[in-house]
Amino acid sequence: MVDYLLLFNQKNALLAQRILPEKLSNGDENFVKIDIKNNYGFKISTKIIDEIPFQFQKRDFLIIKNIESGKNTYFQYSLEPKERGEYSFGNLNVYASSPLGFVARRFNFQKDAVLPAYPSFVHLRKYELMALQSEFMLGGIKKIRKLGHTMEFEQIKEYVPGDDIRTINWKATSKTNRLMVNQFQDEKSQRIFILIDKGRTMKMPFNGLSLLDYSINAAMALSHIILKKGDRAGMMTFSKKTENKIAAENKSGQLKKISEALYNIKTDFFESDFNRLYQDVKYSLNQRSLVLLFTNFETLDGLNRQLKYLRGIAKNHLLVVVFFKNSELQTLIHKNPESMQEIYDEIIAEKFEFEKKLIIQELRKYGIYTVYTLPENLNIDVINKYLEIKARGIL
Repeated sequence: MVDYLLLFNQKNALLAQRILPEKLSNGDENFVKIDIKNNYGFKISTKIIDEIPFQFQKRDFLIIKNIESGKNTYFQYSLEPKERGEYSFGNLNVYASSPLGFVARRFNFQKDAVLPAYPSFVHLRKYELMALQSEFMLGGIKKIRKLGHTMEFEQIKEYVPGDDIRTINWKATSKTNRLMVNQFQDEKSQRIFILIDKGRTMKMPFNGLSLLDYSINAAMALSHIILKKGDRAGMMTFSKKTENKIAAENKSGQLKKISEALYNIKTDFFESDFNRLYQDVKYSLNQRSLVLLFTNFETLDGLNRQLKYLRGIAKNHLLVVVFFKNSELQTLIHKNPESMQEIYDEIIAEKFEFEKKLIIQELRKYGIYTVYTLPENLNIDVINKYLEIKARGIL
């Protein structure tokens, strides 16, 4: 009875609040902060049960804290979402007990809160610093001198052997009776376009995230670096049709626009239509651009069915195909087999890996660049490929 009176005979005896970020970063640690104040005239023992979103499947969530009279306790816990979308928090429940410990009083706070989980954004600053380091390492790469079509017009000059015949200015040639060509200089702000396959091949999960989610997180990190480098970032997704088109721009709010476009993208069970993609790229991108295509090919036959469309894109743009190493197969390849079954598994894994190498060779044959990487290394590898292309001046 005494314990009951101690706990229940006071209003506002305990105050608590859950402090949430504005949004969650998908695939990253996100911290939730809890602040509790003890207004009792004695030390209390508390059990904190936060009703976190069902997606995290943490049914045994419990934190125990002892709080002195008149004092605050302040702590945090982390959540790592594995999919984009909305996450709903329920009650923040705090059970308080006096030193006697016979009775516990329940307090409820903050009944509802909904947070969106966006493509990974918490490490953007880290990738920016990595990009600076990579640029320093690439600083000695010799640039390739070229005349191209992502160039700004500079002047008309007389033709000399080696000039691109596509730049001949026939009007100036007829006036001067000498072969004249348009000369161009590098554009300061180049167009970088990201294409994301959201067909069935991108459903494959690794470490809780699908290949699509890895690609979306990489697109977010890469777009941040592109804009920081003064280039224009744009994007498009595709499956049976092309969607989420964002024109390549470098202006205030572009990264937010890309993030919003990426937020609700889902994979489907359809085979992606590369013919439709090629047609849309052909008519949407009317100037030469660096195009990074996030997709996945498991076999050479799978590539060959789409190769003519990739070659069509590469004819007018610098195309980089980004596809994935299977981390589980990599483990099998580098494992020392101890049984016949493990030997068979290793042989099969090596066969799949060899198939991937044939895909790389086939793409290179047609001047198509590749990034072949583990999902967890994707962000760094695509950023480095973009920086390498800029350093070489091959766009």
